Amino acid sequence: MWNGILVRTLIYHVGGRPKNAKIRLNKANTRPARRQHGVLLKCVAEQGEEGKEEDISKATLIWRAVKLPMYTVALIPITVGSAAAYLETGQYFANRFLRLCVSSACIIAWLNLSNDVYDFDTGADKNKKESVVNLAGSRTGTHVFAWILLALGFAGLSWVSVEAGSLRSIMLLSYAIICGYVYQAMHLFHYMNISHNQNEKNSAVVMICFAVSTVSPELLGIRGAAVLCSVRAICNDRLLLAPEQHKLSISGAVVASSILVGITTSLILFCSHFHQIEDDKAVGKLSPLVRLGTEGGAKVVKLTVVALYLLLFILGLTQTLPFSSVILCGLTLPVANWAVSFVDKYHKDKTKIFMAKYYCVRFHTAFGAALAAGLVAARMFARKQLPQAILL
Repeated sequence: MWNGILVRTLIYHVGGRPKNAKIRLNKANTRPARRQHGVLLKCVAEQGEEGKEEDISKATLIWRAVKLPMYTVALIPITVGSAAAYLETGQYFANRFLRLCVSSACIIAWLNLSNDVYDFDTGADKNKKESVVNLAGSRTGTHVFAWILLALGFAGLSWVSVEAGSLRSIMLLSYAIICGYVYQAMHLFHYMNISHNQNEKNSAVVMICFAVSTVSPELLGIRGAAVLCSVRAICNDRLLLAPEQHKLSISGAVVASSILVGITTSLILFCSHFHQIEDDKAVGKLSPLVRLGTEGGAKVVKLTVVALYLLLFILGLTQTLPFSSVILCGLTLPVANWAVSFVDKYHKDKTKIFMAKYYCVRFHTAFGAALAAGLVAARMFARKQLPQAILL
C-alpha cells in the first residue's frame, strides 16, 4: 500500500497528471491514505535531519575540536590588560605582549583538553563527536599533551615575569591558572557530589579573578602596584603594597575592565552547554543550564547583557572608565543584540543552538577590542571626562 501511495504521488507531482486520465477515489478512502502519506514524509524529513548530523565532515569536527575562536578568552584579557597598563603609564612592550598571548593560549588549550578528558571519563562526551579524545582515540595521549601545554604556558609566563623583575606577577598568574582549573574541574566535583552548589555560586567570581589577574599592569613592565588576584581582595576592594611599601589603591579602570571582561567570558562558558543538556543530565552533570533549562538560560543571557551595559553606563557616569571606552563599547550593542536574539530564538533547537557560544565569542571579541581601544585612545588624546551637564 505504501508503495502504491508513493508511486501515485510521484507520478502526479513529477510527471504531471495525464491528460485523458480520470482519477476516481472515494473520499473516505483517500483521507487515511493522505494521513499516512503525511506521516511518511515527516519521517523522511526527520531522517534527513539526523543524516545531516551524521554526515558532518572530519574537517568540520576537527575545527570544532580545536575551538580556535574560543582562544579569544586568552587574547582579549591580555589585550585589555595591555591597554590598561598603557592608560596608567604610557608604556607598552610588544614582545611581552606576544609572549603573554602565546603562553595564555597554551593555558587555555590545557583547560580545554583537560575538560575533554574529564567528560570522557564520566561519559558526558559519549555522543560528542568533536571531542578531542573521541577524535584522537587516545585518552592518555590527550591528557599528556594537555599537561605539556600547561608546562609550556607556565614557562612562558614565568619568563615574562622574570624579565619584568616581578615575582608577584607569576604568583598572581599561578593563582589565575588554579582558578581556571577549579572552574573546569567544577564539573568533576558535580559527578562526585562534592559541594556542587558552592562551586556554582563561586564560578562567576572565579572567572572575574581570572580576568583581573591577566590585566595586572605590573606584568607588562610597570614597577608600581600589582592587582592582588584573590576573591577577598576583589570583593572588598582592598589596598595594595607597592615595592616602595606605600599603600596604593587598586586602579579603578583596571578593576572595572577586569569585571567587564570577566562577564563576557562567563557568557561564552555559559552558552557552551545549551546543546548538551541531555548528555549532561544523563551522567548527572549539574551544569547551570541543566538546572535552569533552555528557556531560563535564554533569560539569563538577556539579563546578563542588559546588566553589562548598565554597569558600563554607571562606570562612565562615575568616571571610573574613560569616556572613550564607554562610547566605543556602546557601539557593540548590535553585536550583543545579535547574540541575545539568536539564543532567544533557537534555545530549543539542539542543532542550531550549538552556535550560541560562537555568537558570544564574537560579542566578547568586539566588546573587549572596543574597551581596549577606548583605554588607549584616552591616554593618547588626554583623558576626557563626561560633561558636567550629563553628570547632573
